[in-house]
Amino acid sequence: MAVTDSVRRTVADLRTGHPARLLGAVAAGWFLVLGMRFVIPAILPTISDEFGVSNAAAGLAVTVLWLTYAVMQFPTGALIDRVGERTLLVAGAALSGTGLLAYFVSPTFALFLLATAAFGLGTGLYGPTRGTVLSRTFDAREGTAFGAVMAAGSVGAAALPFLAAAVTIRYGWRVALAGAAPLFFVVAVALWLSISDRPTATDGRHLLTDLRSVVAGIRHRGLLLAVVGATLMLFAFQAVTAFLTTYLVTVKTLDQSTAGALLSVLFVGGAVSQSVTGRLADRYGSPSVLTAVALVSAVPLALLPRLEGEVALAAGAALVGIRMSAGPLSNAYIVDTLPDSVEGTGWGLLRTCFFAIGSLGSTVVGVLADRSLFDTAFYLLAALTLAAAVVYFLLPKRDG
Repeated sequence: MAVTDSVRRTVADLRTGHPARLLGAVAAGWFLVLGMRFVIPAILPTISDEFGVSNAAAGLAVTVLWLTYAVMQFPTGALIDRVGERTLLVAGAALSGTGLLAYFVSPTFALFLLATAAFGLGTGLYGPTRGTVLSRTFDAREGTAFGAVMAAGSVGAAALPFLAAAVTIRYGWRVALAGAAPLFFVVAVALWLSISDRPTATDGRHLLTDLRSVVAGIRHRGLLLAVVGATLMLFAFQAVTAFLTTYLVTVKTLDQSTAGALLSVLFVGGAVSQSVTGRLADRYGSPSVLTAVALVSAVPLALLPRLEGEVALAAGAALVGIRMSAGPLSNAYIVDTLPDSVEGTGWGLLRTCFFAIGSLGSTVVGVLADRSLFDTAFYLLAALTLAAAVVYFLLPKRDG
């Protein structure tokens, strides 16, 4: 009994008064979540070859990953106040790790899809909850905390696909995916030890009541335009990140390790652009900067079929990554425009909607690729990005 009490006191001490430890655990989790979400596209050619599936089926696998992530956004947002961040973040990390571990014992493509769904559901639990625990813990230093965690995710998205491509060549794709599972379990323990419990909602509110409030509150023209623009940009982003590696291997005849490295270059370009566009938006307004980002990032998509050589393709990939800076800007615009009374629930619902639609991008590109229209697919993505630029151009400036 004395040993049990001592363990309980030690755990309680670990879970209180150490925001830096919490920040490190959350950042490590986001590094893994975001990075591993782009590992599957990076090694998709090898996976497709082993299972003997078409590009459309391979695209469906990436759609499953994003769709399961999407469907968790709204319920997770609603559960945060009812269950608490500690439970949801630990469950998200553990489920993500379990999904990755399942890849090691997935002899068929159907089981591969089930493992992908489990991983997607786990990451979906992690995404929204990460934000609220940072906001609750750091308050006045919220911007610094969010910046650190987002930076960790950007590093993961740039580094892990490259590392996974190298591991795949030497040890196989199952090791590349399942090998990250123990890291997720370590993060789950770190989160459990570092996050304190929070009071959960006891006001008897029901999810249906929240839904009605959201539907009644979302009637703002600027909000609808911002959501449409974000959906178009996400659709194209999801599609290009899903198939860039496959395109470079099958059409541009690069080896998979080089193609994986170029996918990493895309995320480096995104990280660099995100560090600049935020300041530009503060100076010139989000609508103007979003319009410029969409216009600029449409160009490399349209030119990609004509680019030859590793240097030119690397430059193109970096410029494609500029579109990543639209995400934080449009997210801030949407959240700021939502009515205060339904901000959290409304944000979760909207995230589910545009992530779900965006998840179809890889399937569409896969179908076109199977019809020998791979180049046409990139022209289509460029056109959708230009459409987003028009939408953002019509976006009204926020008050104040």
